[in-house]
Amino acid sequence: MKIAKDTVVTLDYTLTDEDGEILDSSEGDEPLVYLHGHGDIVPGLERALNGHQVGDQVEVDVSPEDGYGDWDEDLVDVVGKEDFDDPEELEVGAQFEVDTDEGVRIATVIEMEGEDITVDLNHPLAGMNLHFAVKVLDVRAASSEELAHGHVHGPHGHEHD
Repeated sequence: MKIAKDTVVTLDYTLTDEDGEILDSSEGDEPLVYLHGHGDIVPGLERALNGHQVGDQVEVDVSPEDGYGDWDEDLVDVVGKEDFDDPEELEVGAQFEVDTDEGVRIATVIEMEGEDITVDLNHPLAGMNLHFAVKVLDVRAASSEELAHGHVHGPHGHEHD
């Protein structure tokens, strides 16, 4: 079976930046399982995987436009320490989830000065050219329930019901 819209794909992957530094990998962990054609992975990688099948190894470079977007200065904000439940636990590099109008975003503390905390709501990989090396492990038709919910169910699938 070839990868196409509404198939469930299982793959091993390694994600590196332009300098070859590993940013993320399924090696030594569970493979990635996702529903193809439903925006579960970045658009550039999803497009590159169309038509591939089990055993294929694919290397693809993804620009910010096809990945996590360009870095946006408007997503950097200064907030006060009083806005945090545990301000003493904060440090530069700390990450936490924030509910926004566009859904949940990861905020990263990028500067701390006195009572001011500067947070960056850009995706940590925004503005980066990314290199994915993937191996297709499995391709199957999605169940009607998975299609109705728009994500994979069962072992290793995204389960955010």
